[in-house]
Amino acid sequence: MNALVLSAVFGVVMMFTGVFTSNKTAVRYVAITLLAVLLAANIAEQYGYRLFNFNLRDMLSFNSFSLLFNSIAFGSTLIYYFLSSKDMERVGIYLAEYFALIFFILCGIAVASSFNTLLMLFLGIEIISIPLYILTGTDKRNLKSNEASLKYFLMGAFSTGIMLMGIALLYGTAGSFNLEVIMQSAGQPGPLFIGGIVLLMISMSFKVSAAPFHFWTPDVYDGAPTVFTSFMATVVKAAAFIAFVRLFDKAFGNVQGQWQLMAAIITAATLLIGNLTAVFQQSVKRMLAYSSIAQAGFMMFALFAMNDLAKEGLILYAAAYSLATIGIFAILVKMKDYTFEGFNGLAKSQPLLAAVNTIFLLSLAGIPLTAGFFAKYYMLAAAVKTGTYLWLVIFAVLCAAVSVYYYFRVIQAMYFKDGEGQELETTASFKGWLTGLAAVIILLGIFPQWLLSNLYF
Repeated sequence: MNALVLSAVFGVVMMFTGVFTSNKTAVRYVAITLLAVLLAANIAEQYGYRLFNFNLRDMLSFNSFSLLFNSIAFGSTLIYYFLSSKDMERVGIYLAEYFALIFFILCGIAVASSFNTLLMLFLGIEIISIPLYILTGTDKRNLKSNEASLKYFLMGAFSTGIMLMGIALLYGTAGSFNLEVIMQSAGQPGPLFIGGIVLLMISMSFKVSAAPFHFWTPDVYDGAPTVFTSFMATVVKAAAFIAFVRLFDKAFGNVQGQWQLMAAIITAATLLIGNLTAVFQQSVKRMLAYSSIAQAGFMMFALFAMNDLAKEGLILYAAAYSLATIGIFAILVKMKDYTFEGFNGLAKSQPLLAAVNTIFLLSLAGIPLTAGFFAKYYMLAAAVKTGTYLWLVIFAVLCAAVSVYYYFRVIQAMYFKDGEGQELETTASFKGWLTGLAAVIILLGIFPQWLLSNLYF
């Protein structure tokens, strides 16, 4: 509850900050301070200190799972601010408004991670999505940014229509938006109920860019300003998965056999399409866009398995994937050449950046001693625990092996190809934050229980 109220209030505060000052440094410090307060307030609620006590009429439920994810989302966003907030200034003159939109997205994330009714799910997803449409098109001088924003808006509106149709079918069957009531009415699912599940599966698959509903992702991620792509591809994607898993766990968990095969097919298709298309990309930014689709395939295992290991794995995956990708994009946004050749010789000109970038890439590939390894392990272990569709686990391992190829292309370019390396405008604090981020990824790869133990307060 703390996060929900404060994120909305801080979004408004940032809007007024832009009115009263044009000093971009002051705006940045205000945004970082408010986000630190937001993170502290959410952690306080994890320990039982609730600042606000409204009667929510059972529409939202803030449990240890949702609060822990909120802390991961806010903490990742805070690191994103430290690494990339200066780069937001290059996008346009409305820096305070950009921060305000991000705070409103965080408000939507607080709703999407804690909803108990389909109505609140819809509101949470839309509160997240609408500011994203704006952020995608903020680079007005770039036609690709304008095109990406329009495409994202049109596709998002279409998927929202599908979601509302699914909600209508479920309401017609259960007579309520409440997830518990819907689950109780799922004993003998009829055609309307099954139709509602299918439509919600399709619409939520779009939100997390799972195949075959992923076509918007590469163009939107590539067209959006790189500094905002970093946020969209990490914190926002992880939040959509939390909402996806919460919806199917709380509303359709007792009829898992009715939709598990569909989840398995979507998972396999996402892994296949994401990894194969990433192999043929020549732009690192576009490769990361397809890589995010492949990573979504692994996160889909949380939906497929729907057990305790899956929930732990999703939390760890949200942290590992978000932190590593934010780090890679923080370096990428400093570069002028986004192709693989642009990374040639980076280890000679910028040895520290090449080293931390290697750690981030190794984590995304799931190499041991990084957080990404245990994230993938938990997901696969959750699938094995179900005892069904074991072919999907084998297929995922093969796809993970494919992913090593395109991640290692960047490492090869940095260390084993001749080139002068790009001159990057970096500061000591920027390098310090990247080094700390790499250290956290390694620590989570050695001691994942430091994070997961917070699920069981």
